[in-house]
Amino acid sequence: MWLKVDVQAAPFDLACEESALLAQAGDAGAVVAFVGRVRAHDAAVPLSALWLEHFPGVTEAEIARIAALAADRWPVTACRVIHRVGALAPGEGIVLVLMASPHRAAAFEAAAYLMDYLKTEAPFWKREDLADGSHRWVEARQTDEAARARWES
Repeated sequence: MWLKVDVQAAPFDLACEESALLAQAGDAGAVVAFVGRVRAHDAAVPLSALWLEHFPGVTEAEIARIAALAADRWPVTACRVIHRVGALAPGEGIVLVLMASPHRAAAFEAAAYLMDYLKTEAPFWKREDLADGSHRWVEARQTDEAARARWES
């Protein structure tokens, strides 16, 4: 499996990243693309920015480990993951996952698996900066833990 993982502050270009993935994907009959975006809701006070921090080197290695686990379970030919850090405004792309496989079901499942584990296992710290000037750290969500747990059975 071809794999490329980046943690970066800069925005990503979906079309450019898909083209690069396809050049490495072999005879992939399916490519699944997931773009996660910063949401502006979930608070009484509007979100002005989401600030993400990570542990350089460790974060990339953990994402690569999770992608390798997905490739062990499904016939994945190529995977591209970009996760952004720094200050991100509502509506901006925060994460990109591209998964290529000979078959669509495998591509969908592998991408969902990677995202569920990424949300719970990758070492990121998220702080919400609110429009009133206050800040709060984002706690782990039970729904994310439950989504990850479904892959264990």
